[in-house]
Amino acid sequence: MAKDNKIAGTYEVSPAAGYAGDVAPTTAWKILSEQKDAVLIDCRTRAEWNYVGLPDLETLAKKAALIEWQVFPSMQPNPEFVAALSGALPDKETPLLFLCRSGVRSAAAAKAMTAAGYSTCLNVADGFEGPLDAQAKRGTAGGWKAAGLPWRQT
Repeated sequence: MAKDNKIAGTYEVSPAAGYAGDVAPTTAWKILSEQKDAVLIDCRTRAEWNYVGLPDLETLAKKAALIEWQVFPSMQPNPEFVAALSGALPDKETPLLFLCRSGVRSAAAAKAMTAAGYSTCLNVADGFEGPLDAQAKRGTAGGWKAAGLPWRQT
């Protein structure tokens, strides 16, 4: 619980029901930069990772954990999500930041991991690509990419 208080007391976190809260992409980057144990979990699909791109955490000497919340192409919930992440990150005090396309799947993943006993589960608001803009395209109106944070194509 101490890390949850440290995150909430140090960074701008918007309240959310069922998990520690929502953070802007730039705040997520700051947390990942300053909290050595913080982990970014990209819970989009393999197709999204391959065709849309990935957050690039190389300058932080980190890599995002890639675990699908919904399995492509059926988009059925991944029944192994909680077990896979719990197995990879057994310390339930580890700050976890969840990222999807727009912030919906990642909020659900943050709730699931909070229910599994993790104390600091944060959703990256607007996700990787953000909401649709006036031209019905993503990537310019909000999210990781629009914030100018590092990312790469595979």
